[in-house]
Amino acid sequence: MIVVHTKQELDEQLLDWRRNGDHVALVATMGNLHQGHVSLVELAREHAERVVVSVFVNPTQFGEDEDFEDYPRTLEKDKRRLKAVAVDLIFAPHLETVYPFGLEDATTVSVPRITENFCGASRPGHFDGVTTVVARLFALVQPDIAVFGQKDYQQQLVIRHMSLDLNLPISIITAETVREDDGLAMSSRNQYLSAEERSIAPRLHEVLVKIGDQLQSGRRNFAELESESTEKLTAAGFDVDYLSIRRAQNLQLPDRDCDELVVLVAAQLGAARLIDNIVVTI
Repeated sequence: MIVVHTKQELDEQLLDWRRNGDHVALVATMGNLHQGHVSLVELAREHAERVVVSVFVNPTQFGEDEDFEDYPRTLEKDKRRLKAVAVDLIFAPHLETVYPFGLEDATTVSVPRITENFCGASRPGHFDGVTTVVARLFALVQPDIAVFGQKDYQQQLVIRHMSLDLNLPISIITAETVREDDGLAMSSRNQYLSAEERSIAPRLHEVLVKIGDQLQSGRRNFAELESESTEKLTAAGFDVDYLSIRRAQNLQLPDRDCDELVVLVAAQLGAARLIDNIVVTI
């Protein structure tokens, strides 16, 4: 496994692979890796001869009061985990490699409309930071394939939209959410939970599953179902940011004839902001 930090080092290795006709898959991460990230790598391996994992805590997707300074940086541990699953290259760039003109003079990439609600509304500027850094990683790595997780459902839709709109020659693959045994979606932020909060956290997924069951049973009063479920989570100790039933393909409001829905939720539990979703075919 190779570890590089600069564009020159990255270019040299990518050129060698491409001379051999190898396809390259990118898994973009902020490090502090868990089994969910490993599942992305394993899926990437099914679609390309070479897998690159980027490890970069991107400052532009954090708000002023968010946890950029405290976000866990565990590169040595991440190296060991990725070596065990035969990643070909870790790209752990310096800030100036990703933003050569600095943050104040950086060109930004912004996707309209689909970023306005949910995490986009709760975290102003977040998705501009995501699309900007992903576009830069795409330009640096020039992958044939990029794999993102379903847990960040809105994010993967935004990245897919950006890639199609800019005609980027990259296939975007979405990987299923990896969960703990009790259903909690794996996340680097789960470590912020206290023992008591950790025992409560699986309720988030339980509520989503119950909504899915009711939708599949024919219930279509979406607003009422959202309200009832929000009340359940609030009673359990969550501070619910949003819980919404939307069209899976574009996050628009559904009608009674829509056949594929996504149920999205974001909620604060102690110091952890938890997000999750399920896709329901009806």
